[in-house]
Amino acid sequence: MSSPCSKLLPMPTSHRIPYVQSPVPKNLIVPPRASWRPVPHPHSQPFPCPRVRAARCPPAVPSRSSAARLAQHPRPRSHHPAHPNLPPFCSSLPLPGIGGHFRFRERGAARGARRGGAGPGAAMGEFEVHRVRFFGLVPAGVRCMAYEHRGRRLALARTDGAVEVYNFAANYFMEKAIPGHQARSVEALCWAAGERLFGAGLSGDITEYDLERLRPARAVDGFGGPIWSMAANNDGTRLAIGCEDGSVKLFQVVPGGVQFEKNLDRQKGRVLCLSWHPSGTHLAAGSIDFIRVLDVRSGRTAQRLMVNYHVPKSKKRECVVWSIAFLSSGTVISSDSFGRVQFWDWERGTLQDSHTVSTSAALSLAVSEKEDSIVVGTSAGATYQFQLLPVKAGSQEKRWVRTKPFQHHTHDVRAVVHTPTALISGGLDGQLVIRPLMEKVQKKGYDAALRKFTLPHRRLVSCARKARLLLFQFSQHLELWRLGSTNKTGKDGEVLPVSRMPEHLLQLKSKGPEHIYCSCVSPCGSWIAYSTASRFHLYRVQHEGDSISIKKVPGVPKLLLPAYQLQCASDSGRLFIASDRGSVHVVQLLEPGGCKHLHTLRPPTGTREAVYLLASSADGNWLAAVSGDWEVHVYSLKHFKHHCTVPTYSSAVTALAIHPTTNNLFISYSDQQLFEFSIPEKQYTAWSRAVQNSGLHKLWLERDSPITHIAFNPKNTSQILLHDVYMLCVLDKSLPLPDNNTLLVNQSTLKQLSEPARRRQLHAFKICKKFQPLLFADLLDERCLVTVERPTLDISAELPPPVQQKKFGT
Repeated sequence: MSSPCSKLLPMPTSHRIPYVQSPVPKNLIVPPRASWRPVPHPHSQPFPCPRVRAARCPPAVPSRSSAARLAQHPRPRSHHPAHPNLPPFCSSLPLPGIGGHFRFRERGAARGARRGGAGPGAAMGEFEVHRVRFFGLVPAGVRCMAYEHRGRRLALARTDGAVEVYNFAANYFMEKAIPGHQARSVEALCWAAGERLFGAGLSGDITEYDLERLRPARAVDGFGGPIWSMAANNDGTRLAIGCEDGSVKLFQVVPGGVQFEKNLDRQKGRVLCLSWHPSGTHLAAGSIDFIRVLDVRSGRTAQRLMVNYHVPKSKKRECVVWSIAFLSSGTVISSDSFGRVQFWDWERGTLQDSHTVSTSAALSLAVSEKEDSIVVGTSAGATYQFQLLPVKAGSQEKRWVRTKPFQHHTHDVRAVVHTPTALISGGLDGQLVIRPLMEKVQKKGYDAALRKFTLPHRRLVSCARKARLLLFQFSQHLELWRLGSTNKTGKDGEVLPVSRMPEHLLQLKSKGPEHIYCSCVSPCGSWIAYSTASRFHLYRVQHEGDSISIKKVPGVPKLLLPAYQLQCASDSGRLFIASDRGSVHVVQLLEPGGCKHLHTLRPPTGTREAVYLLASSADGNWLAAVSGDWEVHVYSLKHFKHHCTVPTYSSAVTALAIHPTTNNLFISYSDQQLFEFSIPEKQYTAWSRAVQNSGLHKLWLERDSPITHIAFNPKNTSQILLHDVYMLCVLDKSLPLPDNNTLLVNQSTLKQLSEPARRRQLHAFKICKKFQPLLFADLLDERCLVTVERPTLDISAELPPPVQQKKFGT
């Protein structure tokens, strides 16, 4: 039976997670576009208790494709209204060069290796590959960004109120993530007083974020209504905010928060953008039709610029100044809703130059540190670079010239950042794009690669291996699915029909406006846990034939909060909860539905950082935890005490796992290095030392996506399964490592070579790039592999339509 606060409901025939905008005031001024219409969530409920939806997918007739390698399993059309013919589930697909699939014969070298030994495609055996595409994740759009030059960190706020921090020194790894909140809209971010991060939004508060405990630390009311803009001076000692009531207010950054200093001249209409003069003596404020330059000392308006003055009266309409920059030379640069980038002499109040970059709005603007280059983002998804260049060769006179256009987004580019070596843009399509400046890059390599980040660098999928269930984490609800199955056999590369369709078992909605931090499902599928900023929830799931019921576990200890990562033991008897200050709580799961706090593990040295990664051993004796300071601590679960600390490395840990038979800890870092640490011996293994002595392949180290998950083949102790967003790799420790002269190629390409050529390319890395973008991959058992993909086209189909652009011939 279900609990009183849960209810089993039939699954709707059309299930879609729409793109939902942040709450905005009634009189919000936005570009005139259809993409800004807020879409109500079809499953939103007025009552506060969690909702559970039980459903079973209706049966469908399996369809076959003429191309066996590209064919996929059918799926109920109602689950994908945008692409009804795109099936997101495949029970068996080829895994090129890794050894086959569900009861498939291995071809070529793989078959020869099976007869005689070590062929290039050998070793993984036969697999049933479940290709899952029904995880309807739609990343929230990027609203604003702020770059901290000294620490090389980028802070990013999304339209759902979530804040992310990317460490550029750690190869662009997303090292911090603060989940969003329904009532929190972040319109501006800035770094101040070193590494302190502040945000402001339509709630009217200035919020400081605690980057150690991953939560908003404190908030101060701006007393001016919704805050549309915020900027810090060069010293980071003052914050200026632009408010709904037309006021500009100054706050001092003090230990423990911010303190109100003074009001500057008030105007009519909201202040949409702000920029400090590098000297800190003046502020430029942009609004509707006007730019004002304010004297910080007196608080008076020193200059007023009419941005709409040169527009003919017949064409005049409101001109919204969306972004502004104040240069040390006294030049004020603005971008507006007419698609113009204008350069002003603020002392004379005159227009120096104007460039129309788009027929739609120019929404964002950023300047380089040397003030010789700017980047502009538009509502058409394009970004443009302007450079200050000499009029003639050898001339001292310089002018701003538009030099480089880029089209990496499909929707509004709401935020841009200009670093010394790259142009960074974020749009409502959810993508973070890092475009390197080739003239600033010293050599071709990792820093010269174009990067696009759409999916988060953290776990959103949990797998119950024994029960063959998948738990998907959304911002405010969870979905539990059962994988399909087949009873057919076929040839190598053939797609098999499913005898049992995948089933949508549960939809569990979170209570309140807070977004979900983390979640997990036990290996047996009988326990589900998730946490928000203020609540921890544990549920007991009971399976009775084709029916399912769920009951909330009462009496969960309050000391378990905050929880940043959850993991169940392999026997489903204990739950590990990562908390702040490097601590990990161990909770025993009791039948028929209860829990008991056993112990809290803490590092011996002490840390203020939260734990963000966990790994437990299959025998239940060891637990590894990684905190925000990148230290890896290993604990003994037999004695509940600290066992050892892995030597600290200079990069962030992106994934780790403990081998089920050897109890060796395998660690991947953000610089793509791989280490193996023996927990019983408290030292690196011989294989790990050999890897560091010989070095990994150059192309492996130049990959631009971190490893996010590690698994092991239970039949072969030397094989390790790794994956990032763009590739799936099987690392065979029994084979030699490739040197830089060896081709590190996709295994589908390798299979096209002749037998002698394949044997010459034999090495430890077997890479498959068939599954993209890859959110999750794991081995259910020695014969079954599951992959979870989220195609970019599926995400784009869920977004509102972009700005209509004319194309040639239409």
